[in-house]
Amino acid sequence: MALGAGAPQRPLLPAGGCLPLLLLLLLLLCGQLGGGQKKKENLLAEKVEQLMEWSSRRSVIRMNGDKFRRFVKAPPRNYSVIVMFTALQPQRQCSVCRQANEEYQVLANSWRYSSAFSNKLFFTIVDYDEGADVFQQLNMNSAPTFMHFPPKGKPKRADTFDLQRIGFAAEQLAKWIADRTDVHIRVFRPPNYSGTIALALLVSLVGGLLYLRRNNLEFIYNKTGWAMAALCVVFAMTSGQMWNHIRGPPYAHKNPQNGQVWYFCSTPSLICSLTHKSLQNLIHLPGFTHCELLCELHTWKQSGSVCCRITYYSSAECCYHYGNGTPQ
Repeated sequence: MALGAGAPQRPLLPAGGCLPLLLLLLLLLCGQLGGGQKKKENLLAEKVEQLMEWSSRRSVIRMNGDKFRRFVKAPPRNYSVIVMFTALQPQRQCSVCRQANEEYQVLANSWRYSSAFSNKLFFTIVDYDEGADVFQQLNMNSAPTFMHFPPKGKPKRADTFDLQRIGFAAEQLAKWIADRTDVHIRVFRPPNYSGTIALALLVSLVGGLLYLRRNNLEFIYNKTGWAMAALCVVFAMTSGQMWNHIRGPPYAHKNPQNGQVWYFCSTPSLICSLTHKSLQNLIHLPGFTHCELLCELHTWKQSGSVCCRITYYSSAECCYHYGNGTPQ
């Protein structure tokens, strides 16, 4: 008796019967992959269009945490993003942030209004008070900081601008961007006529004063007046006030790790606070007023001329001598 005798026989599928099923599965898989790719392309197009619209309104795009994660961190991206992390609110008292922001605006405007402007590079800014979660996400505890986010992959160490060593001038930032993105930006600065206007006003004031006193110009030859003016200039340059005017330091430094407030420099590498420099000025002031300020009037027996000598000793040991001949 043969095996399977009496059992119902099932019809066998032909050898090519599985081919249409495999083709159908392959078409479905390709359709899903194509739909996902098209979805990514549409999402990328929407992101680029939105960034271009914001750039047309303002050269630097302000971002909060949600915008940063969507347009800077999340894929897909085919563009580079330069982000300035800063703290511009007045209560933060970050004068360096304001100065760096001015240079950043100059650079962004130079790119926005250049003929090479494209959708391959965007300038954005994240303020601490608007995106504190971004600072926490990146473990960032200082400002200002400039970072480059490439189209693909994560930022590398070189994508963080070395502000402490190079500074934050727009030209230096443009050079760094060219190294990271191959996008060359020519910096155009708006004309600044404040110096010219101030010089014109000073010349007009001096010319008017000389014109009014044209019949009596003896004050020009007053040696005591010139000596006192020179002393005031020396004190202003050596007291630290010029440093305060140029650098604009905050009144105090706050350690972002423990919240400790520093009013004085603990190490020479720290930028001294305004409190520190102001106290230095007060310490130097007695050295200016109490140090040797001698005006000796000597009547010469032969010529009867007057000699005025003023000697100034400060902490910098600078001296100013103004005289007419050798006193007797």
